[in-house]
Amino acid sequence: MPAIQKLRVTTAGTSSFYSLVPSLPWSLPLKDWPNELLAALPRGISRHVVRFIQAEGAIFAVKEISERDALHEYQMLRQLQSKELPTVSVAAVVAGRLDENGEELPAALITHHLQYSLPYRVLISKHLSRSTLDRVLNSLVALLVRLHLSGFYWGDVSLSNTLFRRDAGTYAAYLVDAETGRFYDNISDRSREYDVSLGATNIIGELMDLQAGGLVDADFDVTTIGDYLEERYHDLWNDLTGSERIPADEIWRVGARADRLGQLGFDIGQVDIESDEDGDYIRFAPRVVEAGHFQHLVKDLTGLEVQEEQAKRIYTDILTYQQQKKLNKTPLRLVANAWMDRVYLPTISAIPDDLRAKLEPAQIFHEVLEHRWFMSEKAHHHVHTREAVKDYIRTQLATRPDEQVVLPMPLTATADISNFLNPEKN
Repeated sequence: MPAIQKLRVTTAGTSSFYSLVPSLPWSLPLKDWPNELLAALPRGISRHVVRFIQAEGAIFAVKEISERDALHEYQMLRQLQSKELPTVSVAAVVAGRLDENGEELPAALITHHLQYSLPYRVLISKHLSRSTLDRVLNSLVALLVRLHLSGFYWGDVSLSNTLFRRDAGTYAAYLVDAETGRFYDNISDRSREYDVSLGATNIIGELMDLQAGGLVDADFDVTTIGDYLEERYHDLWNDLTGSERIPADEIWRVGARADRLGQLGFDIGQVDIESDEDGDYIRFAPRVVEAGHFQHLVKDLTGLEVQEEQAKRIYTDILTYQQQKKLNKTPLRLVANAWMDRVYLPTISAIPDDLRAKLEPAQIFHEVLEHRWFMSEKAHHHVHTREAVKDYIRTQLATRPDEQVVLPMPLTATADISNFLNPEKN
């Protein structure tokens, strides 16, 4: 007779999840869950058993882990979400599981699948180019700096613990695994340096594994990646937090630095400014730095929630539209409304329904603009967006793999990621 389950469910106010719990086979180890529950998605490497499941019209990642660790990670992910840091969204912890013999099973941490996200193995293959790898690593560095600015110590930085979403011509990185993470009021330099050093070591090991599996060329020197990661981290951290001594009559450089950080996607919320004894020099240093400069601008102007580089591209296109239509004296919010109605929405609406799952709408818009530029260069004259959209759909989008999760019926348990393994087209 099967053991009676007395489950302990912790959930972030997601009432719909409670109705899902009784329908899942909690008395089975996760590795033995039936195929009809599983979603065919490429997944990264984990030291725990992880499965993607389809339930209630959505997709969840389920990870078996001890109850103590599951509850800790649950709290860390909730805090990360509350600070609007890039991470997966946590759904619940299910503990108190027993198998059919009454033996205790690990707890389960459940997170929502991050739409349009890809594990690093999908982005990196034997066709690996250094530019692709650099874009992946730069996005991871930006994520790590944002976490540290918020006082979060990751403790297990790696490509395997990160998911990537397209962001115009680069990527946006999202934290997946927060099991070893901690928040501090003031994160120490020692903790930050350990995070960076551990990340460099882990990533070199991950790339060596790919080399051993034939997914990265044998002549690629992966040991240089550690130095690159540490250098990029320190450059960005110093840009965002370092103090600067300037002549008192060059105070304009404070604003110039703020503008430069804005181009990097960060806003300065507070600055310390000190004068020396003679008043000839001042020293200033940012104290409060927040990410998402262009994301906030674009959301305020249009309501669109997009990645930072996508937002930068959209903002630039709104300003270009303002110049082209000679609307310089019109409030930018009204210009943005007109741009949405006459440029952005018609472009996205032109995408056939059966191709909508290929990419996020903002990414499609960015790629259409890129395609229009290349077509105009080739034709030696300006190509209208309508013409560029048609050609982009036919020659580019139609051949791409779907990156939004599509729920086929029935789902199969085997994920075929061969169609994804082409980073030069990514």
